[in-house]
Amino acid sequence: MSMAKRTDTRSSAPHDADSHDLISVHGARVNNLKDVSVRIPKRRLTVFTGVSGSGKSSLVFGTIAAESQRLINETYSAFVQGFMPTPARPEVDVLDGLTTAIIVDQQRLGADPRSTVGTVTDANAMLRILFSRLGKPYVGGPGAFAFNVPSVRASGGITVERGAATKTVKATFSRTGGMCVRCEGRGTVSDIDLAQLYDDSKSITEGAFTIPGWKSDSWWTVRLYAESGFLDPDKPIRKYTKKEMQDFLYREPTKVKVEGVNLTYEGLIPKIQKSFLSKDKEAMQPHIRAFVERAVTFTTCPECDGTRLSEEARSSRIAEINIAEACAMQISDLAQWVSGLDEPSVAPLLSTLRGTLDSFVEIGLGYLSLDRPSGTLSGGEAQRVKMVRHLGSSLTDVTYVFDEPTTGLHPHDIQRMNDLLLRLRDKGNTVLVVEHKPETIVIADHVVDLGPGAGAAGGTVCFEGSVEELRTAGTVTGRHFDDRATVKDKVRTPTGALEIRGATTHNLRDVDVDIPLGVLTVVTGVAGSGKSSLVHGSIPAGEGVVSIDQGAIRGSRRSNPATYTGLLDPIRKAFAKVNGVKPALFSANSEGACPNCNGAGVVYTDLAIMAGVAIVCDECEGKRFQAAVLEHHLGGRDISEVLAMSVTEAEAFFGAGEAHTPAAHRILVRLADVGLGYLSLGRPLTTLSGGERQRLKLATHMADKGGIYVLDEPTAGLHLADVEQLLGLLDRLVDSGKSVIVVEHHQAVMAHADWIVDLGPGAGHDGGRIVFEGTPADLIAGRSTLTGEHLAAYVGV
Repeated sequence: MSMAKRTDTRSSAPHDADSHDLISVHGARVNNLKDVSVRIPKRRLTVFTGVSGSGKSSLVFGTIAAESQRLINETYSAFVQGFMPTPARPEVDVLDGLTTAIIVDQQRLGADPRSTVGTVTDANAMLRILFSRLGKPYVGGPGAFAFNVPSVRASGGITVERGAATKTVKATFSRTGGMCVRCEGRGTVSDIDLAQLYDDSKSITEGAFTIPGWKSDSWWTVRLYAESGFLDPDKPIRKYTKKEMQDFLYREPTKVKVEGVNLTYEGLIPKIQKSFLSKDKEAMQPHIRAFVERAVTFTTCPECDGTRLSEEARSSRIAEINIAEACAMQISDLAQWVSGLDEPSVAPLLSTLRGTLDSFVEIGLGYLSLDRPSGTLSGGEAQRVKMVRHLGSSLTDVTYVFDEPTTGLHPHDIQRMNDLLLRLRDKGNTVLVVEHKPETIVIADHVVDLGPGAGAAGGTVCFEGSVEELRTAGTVTGRHFDDRATVKDKVRTPTGALEIRGATTHNLRDVDVDIPLGVLTVVTGVAGSGKSSLVHGSIPAGEGVVSIDQGAIRGSRRSNPATYTGLLDPIRKAFAKVNGVKPALFSANSEGACPNCNGAGVVYTDLAIMAGVAIVCDECEGKRFQAAVLEHHLGGRDISEVLAMSVTEAEAFFGAGEAHTPAAHRILVRLADVGLGYLSLGRPLTTLSGGERQRLKLATHMADKGGIYVLDEPTAGLHLADVEQLLGLLDRLVDSGKSVIVVEHHQAVMAHADWIVDLGPGAGHDGGRIVFEGTPADLIAGRSTLTGEHLAAYVGV
């Protein structure tokens, strides 16, 4: 058998295709960018730095990644594009050399009650297939192990057409699902306190309902019950007959006509369940959430014991483990269990599942379990869960875009994240990272520093080059790059202690600890060691305790810093007083709203499985208000111009002159104190980073009456130069008589503390214990923990 001789036709001369090794951006003007031009090397790791609000995300996400995704959409046929929105091209003159962009941001994962770590990755799907093939006894296909799939059985007659003849035959249909019938796959059941829904001594017409938002003139709520014909609206509810009570509370959906309008009537209990309990409680507005917490009690489902699965699904086992127990395992333990399975018939499935679980461990999330609700993950954890699917990807020459991937990571874990970023680069990908931590900036092949300030004071490229060149550059990042906080010479003396005894929340192991009061206490430890469980699970929230975590701010995409902080109320009243009109006109969520976009400023299109798209309203041009409202002025500015101001501008505007408004000025001073002077008042809350959300909540709570402040990673999203300002704010809080407890990984905050509580030694079941209590100086001197070693290296001891 002869073989053809292979001739190497490659020339030693460079090929034209090899010349496309740069992503070129010319004249970018997205948000605050000022005609930015930059050249980014491909197949390299480029880090974008700069103070918060300098334009990093506008350049990386709003320009490069957005245009890449828009161009990919244009590759579809005209027919398919007809069903898709056409987002506007980013404001940029030239974008050249783009490749497919994969965005791995800190956007929270869906907070649906049925969404878990296992369902948002492929791990749960693979486990279901595994149990359907190997589980004993056999209970059905993969759907029989899915808590989102109910069992269905039906029978009846169907008409079969054969030529000109038709024949009716009896048919049966069944589908075996794994959903627990009692809790419908939620793992919890709810009990509603009827006394919180209505006052039974009153009639409907007398205002019996005590549910937020249920107004007497609403067709959809109160009037529907009053005029449905099923109830006597003038009779006190406690005097209803048994049939009236059944119709009032539990009646199935029924079509009724109220004043000629067709509406659907249903019992009060199912209506409350659909309108309130189907939503994520943490995403509700504060007054709605308070009502739900009063009216509804959630308890673990007694039938499935919180596993969400039917008894049949739980009866099938592999090596004495059922699927509920497998999903409840710590992922690092589950990976070991799967590695111990040896079954040739499902070898490819086992190999893929092992790879996915090993990726969780490799990325530092081995302490999670697959049944962990996705809505409880922090922004940093959510970002790393999204990374899992990309680690084993065969794709190359892709642009990966990361938003502060080290958020929520202990210094010990940052090196592991750095290795993952470098591995993606070494596979031939372009890696773009927005980051503040020097430990990650230092591994960059190329650095782009934006600034010099935030908001209108930023938006320009201050530096491009290597890390070594950045160190000697005169930029804000360059000057602070090697900053190191020093341990305080003298720590404050505690005024008391908060005693925690026998804490067992999540992975805590019967922890006893005294947290000193009247000082700055920092709780440290690797990710998953039990810090948040100790602080949020053991310190009773209530009178005197102000707890500020990084959870999503309650409110919709229509909310902004002005509405969230209560700033808009005094502003609206000031506009109304000067112009002699109603305050409601100056609310984009009320009478003054643009009728085309309903005051959103943009028209949203939801695309089901694809990301939604927002297009600026062409009627109000994004200003959110009717044209008539914008004719009213305060201090020479209309309401849309005021909402477009930064906090710093607004502080000066409302601090003196015709627009002087003391109530608004006080709130603006607090926003400036937490370092949000660059933030525009009308910016949607959904676009804020985790660090900005944290500081916005801190500014709001600074007016609260409380003696103990609990903060969860307040340095998240903060530039090196901003950390010093935060430390000053924490000092002012403590010096004013408050006790401040901070969960934090940043070494500068640890060094500045009066007292440190270190948890560990590892994550998950390897953590949950107190490994050190004392001053930062003692922690450094002992170097007995991972935190001690890294803090000693940080301060240069």
